[in-house]
Order: sequence, then structure tokens, then C-alpha cells
Amino acid sequence: MNSSYPSVLLENAVNEFAKLPGIGRKTALRLVLHLLRQDDSQIEDFARAIVTLKQEIKYCSCCHNISDSEVCSICSDKSRDASTICVVENIREVMAIENTIQFKGIYHVLGGIISPIDGIGPSDLQIASLEERVKSGEIKEVILALSATMEGDTTNFYIFRKLQPYDVKVSIIARGVSVGDEIEYADEVTLGRSILNRTPFDESYKMITR
Repeated sequence: MNSSYPSVLLENAVNEFAKLPGIGRKTALRLVLHLLRQDDSQIEDFARAIVTLKQEIKYCSCCHNISDSEVCSICSDKSRDASTICVVENIREVMAIENTIQFKGIYHVLGGIISPIDGIGPSDLQIASLEERVKSGEIKEVILALSATMEGDTTNFYIFRKLQPYDVKVSIIARGVSVGDEIEYADEVTLGRSILNRTPFDESYKMITR
């Protein structure tokens, strides 16, 4: 055995854990050794939770957020303002904004942002379904809450142009979130204020392009 690992089984497990984002081989080894010290029942519960998640998780038919049912708990909550949609890149942003307890509307998860260098175009995202929701006439405001990066701004502008034909207010979160920052890493106070102090997108775009 040429590997520094005393067991091929251990090495295989470390290799799998190391494939996870942000997990290096040292951390992967620590996690595997921790699992080895657990009772069989705990390991089985862990494995079952992962397999069940993959097999049974659903995506909300309205907003595309992860859900246990056809329609997520946010979209089905009658106390939410269904006339205001907050557009985010992925579910992590939904969780971050929900933690601020400042937003009472509903969401639309794009599943990414436009990034030609990564081969991601508008058709790869849930932009057409957003347009369909707006086209229904029930939406009064669309809040663009994408990361303050070049790709985020490109996506913001594309969506703004797509929604211009409709009678809907398009706004963007305030730049309390610094340029280059990603939404999921903003602190809750800053993110909450950015949502509350949102501005019309056309005004924001004019300031950006000056």
C-alpha cells in the first residue's frame, strides 16, 4: 500500500468527504475519524438523512425554493405579501434574508446568475418563470437581491429589461452590501437595512453607469 493511509476504506471515505466544498483533506480525515467513533445507529441515521434528502427533496413549483412539498411553506403562507417578490440567486440567500425578519413578501430563486465565462446564460436560469409570474398581473413589486458583483449586476439589468413591458415596480436592494460582496455572507443587520432601503432599479442603474 503506497498511500499514507493505513486503510483503503479510510482513504476512500476521506476522498469522498474532500469532494465537498470548503473541505480539505485534513478536515475530511477529521470528519471520517469522528464518524468512526460514533455508534452504528448514529452512522445509519447520518447516511439515511443524506440519502432521503437526495431522493425526496422537492423544489417549490412557485418560487423554486427547496421544499418538502409541492409548494413551499413561504409561498403557502397566507400572511405573506404575495404581491412582492424578492429575486435571489439560490436558497442560501432565501435563508439569509429570512433571518433578518425584515422581508414579508415571497421569493423567486433563479438557481444562479448570468455568467458567460462559466457558460451560464439566461435560459439556464429561472428567469422565464419569473416573467410568467409577473405577467399574471398579481405582482406589484420585484426586488432584485443579487450579489453586488459584475455577474449580479448583469443579471439585474437583464431581468429589468425583461420586465419593462409589464406594470410592475422593479427595485434593487440598497448598496449597504458592498460592491463585490455576496448576499449570503452579509450580516443580518446590513442585509435587513438593504432590503428596507431598496431603490428603484432605473435610478440605481443610472448611478452605477455614471
